[in-house]
Amino acid sequence: MEKVDPRSPCIIGVARHTWHPQDVGEAGAPEPLDMWEQMARAAADDSGAGSKVFDALQSVQIVYCQTWQYDDPVAQLSERLGADPSHRFYSGIGGTTPQVLVNMAAQAMLDGELDVALVTGAEALATQKAARKRGDKYRGSFPPAERAPYPWEWPPDPREIAHEASQAWLTFAVFDNARRAHLGVSLDDYRRDIGTMMAPMTDIAAASPHAWYPIARSVEEIVEARPENRMVGYPYTKYMVSVMDVDMASATLITTHAKADELGVPADQRVYLRGWCYANDSVLVAEHDDLWRSPAMAAASGEAMRIAGITADDVAHLDLYSCFPSSVHFGRDALGISASDSRPLTVTGGLPYHGGPASNYLGHSIGAMADALRADSGSYGMVSGVGMFMTKHVYGLYSTTPGPVAPPDTGVQTAIDAAHPARPVLAEHEGKATVAAYSVVHGREAAEWALLVCDVENGNGGARTYAKVTDPDLLASAEERELVGATVQLAPTTVTLMTGGEGRANFATI
Repeated sequence: MEKVDPRSPCIIGVARHTWHPQDVGEAGAPEPLDMWEQMARAAADDSGAGSKVFDALQSVQIVYCQTWQYDDPVAQLSERLGADPSHRFYSGIGGTTPQVLVNMAAQAMLDGELDVALVTGAEALATQKAARKRGDKYRGSFPPAERAPYPWEWPPDPREIAHEASQAWLTFAVFDNARRAHLGVSLDDYRRDIGTMMAPMTDIAAASPHAWYPIARSVEEIVEARPENRMVGYPYTKYMVSVMDVDMASATLITTHAKADELGVPADQRVYLRGWCYANDSVLVAEHDDLWRSPAMAAASGEAMRIAGITADDVAHLDLYSCFPSSVHFGRDALGISASDSRPLTVTGGLPYHGGPASNYLGHSIGAMADALRADSGSYGMVSGVGMFMTKHVYGLYSTTPGPVAPPDTGVQTAIDAAHPARPVLAEHEGKATVAAYSVVHGREAAEWALLVCDVENGNGGARTYAKVTDPDLLASAEERELVGATVQLAPTTVTLMTGGEGRANFATI
């Protein structure tokens, strides 16, 4: 047997828990600090090493919590665990975050800087929402003297604010409509294909004690728009989109191979990180050169597999980030996985059915993947994360079998940027334009307006702009025939912004 590099990073313990409303009643879930502690201790027990892990703990990393802000969250948790880590990190936001933190720990382990790390995250957003409905204010312990500003990596862009392109369910729907048009699939067939892709995910959720909605749903139940499953942003119904208001927590313990030996962690408990990579697509939706795919997904997943020395065909277990169908579609396309492939696309049930607790879904994905690989020794599993509006992408490739591992090539992002430069985006445009992608926004009763991403015919070197549609006939036709490729007339108009003040937005007519 080939000798294992003693610095090889491996997961030794995982824990995850869901506090279902029917189990906790009006009292709700514990506050996030209590959740972090519970999950850290459960992960330590899962490793077989118990609390002695905390004596060796050198890094505590916590995923940004939207439920409650603490004065010093890492210090509060470390004190409860009796740990004194030299590395303390409280993250920013985004669906990539837990895997990024695992990657950071793995890199430090390969560099000889770290031997034991904890990554944990928790949200009590359902409990917070229930309190708000009762007219109560959610309260946790150790509040900060001053609340820190929301940690945007990229501040909201005025061009997108003016056109209300600020909701993920809308922007991800825009990407899916672009993909549909690129493939030449009819509108009705494409929506049915979404249901066909997602119905098996509900079966996995239905069998999981951790799923927020453990309910198997048919293709028709997912696709058909009706009061309990209203259209949100065409082509998405409510049953196709992530649910964030959940009460969930997770924890992952990572060590070097040598430290796992020292702690007495059984070999069959270890799950090795065999490859990883992070990459970005363009920040603004309209900047994406090809609105129907993600070059960063293809590059990052490819680099993770290159490091491990495998191909997508060798990956037995997948958890493709599923905040919305387009992220699954793009992830599947990037790996070359066809719709007829029999491999399940999730080990949790996915964000719309398992639940997507703000920035910490991947904590649950990694935990579920570790369990799946322990039950299928020697196989490979891949998890992916997506952040912002299809901008941030991360991959982690795991196996119970150790092997050579190295950091990702630092030139991955440079190559993506060179091959796929961002399109210039105009704040306003008057005249003709061609629809490159769109989505129709629905209220509870009917379609209300549509967002267009348009190619501008004014010699600006591939420039794009956003536009809004409010004409009822055009809104109806956008869900009955292909609008991508249509010529529209744009006219800039002064609008009142949701953030306050006034801005300029393009309005489209045919």
